[in-house]
Amino acid sequence: MQVTNKDIVIITTPKDNVGIVVNPLGLSEGSVLQDGTVLIQFVPSGHKVALCDIAVGKEIIRYAEIIGYANKLIKRGEWIEESKVSMPNPPELQFISLPEADAIIPEIEPLEGYTFQGYRNADGSVGTKNILGITTSVQCVAGLTEHLAKKIKQELLPLYPNVDDVVALNHTYGCGVAITAPAAIVPIRTIQNIAKNPNFGGGIMVIGLGCEKLRPETLVPKRDDSLEFGADESYSSITYMQDESFHGFSEMVEGIMKTAEIHLKSLNKRKRETCPASDLVVGMQCGGSDAFSGLTANPAAGFAADLIVRAGGSVMFSEVTEVRDAIHLLVPRTINPTVGRALLNEMKWYDDYLSLGDADRSANTTPGNKLGGLSNIVEKALGSIAKSGTSPIVDVLSPGERIRRKGLTFAATPASDFVCGTLQLASGMNMHVFMTGRGTPYGLSMVPVIKVGSNSKLSQRWFDLIDFDAGKIANGEKTIEEMGWELFLLILDVASGKKQVACDVLGLHNDLVLFNPGPLT
Repeated sequence: MQVTNKDIVIITTPKDNVGIVVNPLGLSEGSVLQDGTVLIQFVPSGHKVALCDIAVGKEIIRYAEIIGYANKLIKRGEWIEESKVSMPNPPELQFISLPEADAIIPEIEPLEGYTFQGYRNADGSVGTKNILGITTSVQCVAGLTEHLAKKIKQELLPLYPNVDDVVALNHTYGCGVAITAPAAIVPIRTIQNIAKNPNFGGGIMVIGLGCEKLRPETLVPKRDDSLEFGADESYSSITYMQDESFHGFSEMVEGIMKTAEIHLKSLNKRKRETCPASDLVVGMQCGGSDAFSGLTANPAAGFAADLIVRAGGSVMFSEVTEVRDAIHLLVPRTINPTVGRALLNEMKWYDDYLSLGDADRSANTTPGNKLGGLSNIVEKALGSIAKSGTSPIVDVLSPGERIRRKGLTFAATPASDFVCGTLQLASGMNMHVFMTGRGTPYGLSMVPVIKVGSNSKLSQRWFDLIDFDAGKIANGEKTIEEMGWELFLLILDVASGKKQVACDVLGLHNDLVLFNPGPLT
């Protein structure tokens, strides 16, 4: 990455014919860049300036890739606004070559000696929080679960100091749906696998109505023998509101409170212990991206991701529409043809899904993305994949599937922040790293969310909402490698409970949002 004239303009590769303005106030007309380019108009911070004349129909190049074509003559020193850029077609999936079956996978230098303090579970997974989770089989009971979570927090939680929180895992599924439709597997396994997240310690409670299509008994993980849920074999962690033994709402609540106390007693026995960094399962995600995201926050996260992989841990990156236009760069990183084909299949599935809704990947970019300097989804995708680092891609998950392998995994999800986070939670992440350039209060109560700001202007303005300022890369204060190491160490500290992320300090947490591609009835 080349920085010209004291960090005023960043050029990502020598092939690029555009530069990104770094100055927080933008660059005024008449500004002279190191290569001699004279700006012929004001260019806002984060936006592109042409470093040469670009004729009509000629390529606009950033990250050494074509991000668009000029639909009018763009002069050297001119601001390349979105309206001047025609979007190219996405890579054609059928023409992307798969890796050879006998391809040699580059050896990764091991990274040893890094640990964190986590909660070891009987199945070998490790939690970074110790939470009583209350899941539901149908949205009908959401009012009850919210009432219960509040009551348990007020009356019982203070008695169990080793339990961090009580969380109602409400959702909008369970009835009024075609429960046997092929696509129903996505929301169903998502709900099931969220209940298995390591931060719940195998002690999930289930609240059902009784008449719903999604049966509560299908949501309970196999009983964890390390947790003492009572010697009575008749004990059940499932409560049905329509249970006729309850006489009125107060009896329902009283009965569930007794069950909650059993779970809290068991969870309270969990203690943090020293765990290797290989027990990390980190979900990487970005939202509210800007042109700096692909220069600072995402590359720093990608470097940290490589460190986690080197330490033997697991990293997920996601958001299909935000990798689709860079898929030709990702398939060669897959470890074998099977994984490469799975990656292409997820792209094809989502292409078809969007087509059914009379949409395409261009619907992804937001007004905020564009104000932040991103002209289209192609440019956004090329910056987005930087958070995957450089490690080989060892596996591909369909939406809601649990992680299966150590290393770097692509977990297919929509790009919506809340849907992606919900699906990564189901896949088993115990740490979440979220990059943003425009700013978002996004957070999840079930897992620590480290918020990484792509520019110092945002990080300083939102000093109590952003946990990590990657903007120091853009102004030359720190390198990608230095910030990547700092982020890796921060991940370990947060996972250990030594540091608390901003969204937990402030109590800013979003609801779970299921991805349901199936029909309603």
